[in-house]
Amino acid sequence: QLNPHFLFNTLNSISTLVLLKQTERANAMLARLSSFLRYTLANEPTAKVTLAQEVETLKLYLEIEKMRFEDRLRPHFRIDADTIGARLPSLLLQPLIENAIKYAVTPSENGADIWITASREGQAVRIEVADNGNGAGADLSASPSTGVGLANIRDRLTQAYGAAQGFTTRKKDKAGFSVILEIPFETGDQNT
Repeated sequence: QLNPHFLFNTLNSISTLVLLKQTERANAMLARLSSFLRYTLANEPTAKVTLAQEVETLKLYLEIEKMRFEDRLRPHFRIDADTIGARLPSLLLQPLIENAIKYAVTPSENGADIWITASREGQAVRIEVADNGNGAGADLSASPSTGVGLANIRDRLTQAYGAAQGFTTRKKDKAGFSVILEIPFETGDQNT
């Protein structure tokens, strides 16, 4: 479920770049948006992709957002090599990044760091999206009616994995918010 605000903000940014005659940046942003939209349209929400594909899509999304937020958006990826072939529902992580941008980067004058980590834990993959914002994302986890993105992710995990998945949110001690997903390690069409 793509947030219409993302599309509106991106198109508005492209329009501004065109007005400022920054055609190279406008073209680059348009090309990234086109690639991102092509990916979202080509993959069914129930389809599973590799973690490597999901990370590449997240990087594309973050490149678009980085053109808007510049140095205020600081993404970091720590993806263990033995997790890149793991399969997960397409675009499962994008709403988590979107929430981190909305609740950690946007309200802060200095922006925020966002960490995307993945590690293997036995027969499971642990994926965490964390930020060092003010922890406002914790309010979303308390109320599913306002945390539509988080509720959708919970539902998608349940549909894909039943009871074999985990979904945890937490407000970090000093600053920030974290969402941890645990899914069975699957590659190809069979469980490993």
